[in-house]
Amino acid sequence: MAMLFSPVFFSAFISDLFMFFPKDFIETAEGLLFAVVNPGLEQGKALCFLRYVNDGGRWRKQATDEANAFLRKHHPDYLHYSPVLDAELHAVDVERIAKRHQPRQRLLHIMQSEHHDPIERDVLMLGELLKQQGMDLESVGITGSVLVGVQKDGSDIDLVCYGREVFHRCRAAVRALIEQKRLQDLADSDWQESYRRRDCSLSYEDYVRHEKRKFNKAMVNGRKFDLSLIEPEEAGGQECYQKLEPITLICRITDDMRAFDYPSVYRIEHEAISFIVCFTATYTGQAFNGELVEVSGMLERNARGAQHIVVGSSREARGEYIRVIDA
Repeated sequence: MAMLFSPVFFSAFISDLFMFFPKDFIETAEGLLFAVVNPGLEQGKALCFLRYVNDGGRWRKQATDEANAFLRKHHPDYLHYSPVLDAELHAVDVERIAKRHQPRQRLLHIMQSEHHDPIERDVLMLGELLKQQGMDLESVGITGSVLVGVQKDGSDIDLVCYGREVFHRCRAAVRALIEQKRLQDLADSDWQESYRRRDCSLSYEDYVRHEKRKFNKAMVNGRKFDLSLIEPEEAGGQECYQKLEPITLICRITDDMRAFDYPSVYRIEHEAISFIVCFTATYTGQAFNGELVEVSGMLERNARGAQHIVVGSSREARGEYIRVIDA
């Protein structure tokens, strides 16, 4: 039989097929839904974290400690230590993935469908408003509970923008729509609820002060939505870093180009430490060029001796933060 595809083509096809991105969800035959947390694969596994368990036909959301305890008891083979991230998380072998949930496909389906529940109607409204501002939704997706169809009446909308330029155009569109009063800024009660969910190490006043200048969240028809950024072009290999010790440092931001990426990266002015890497959404877009910040996180070093500070070295990132102290 003649070979249909060259080995080079087939290798590229497989690589693209398994190019997972943060904000994707993957589902296993056991009825587990994991959120992907790192691009690509490590040792043939998608790095992820358990978010939902199918319990008698109903999807039950898992808190961090609950997810870890569940896997330790029922599926310890999904627990994983990542030498690249030097962190304990979850991982699923590609051959054990029963279904892949992709944000762009889900948003396209909602925008093209005729029948919607209340949250999908708000997604449709938001999508139409963004299109009226010149946004091309082909590079935008939806993640969270809506991606996997387990949304409730009170669920938020979590939009994902693929590409830095797309994300910043979307931020500008949200800002313009707020000024036009077609979208609404968060009210005090909404900010308080957002702060409660984040459970971060900043004061409420500091949290709101930083958030209000990001323009990556607003309200549509009384429902909160968030924007996040995935940069597919930068999903290549990563170096291994080893955790050294907790550190708190005051430094100045010198490069904020990747401030809204996942993970966020802030280059800093420091003789021994090159940058801050942030894995928690609370501190995405937290600081801009020239600003003096106080950062608390985990100091890490790679084999070449390069050092950086990680904020979000654990899922909860308790005691870790970025706070602007002089703009």
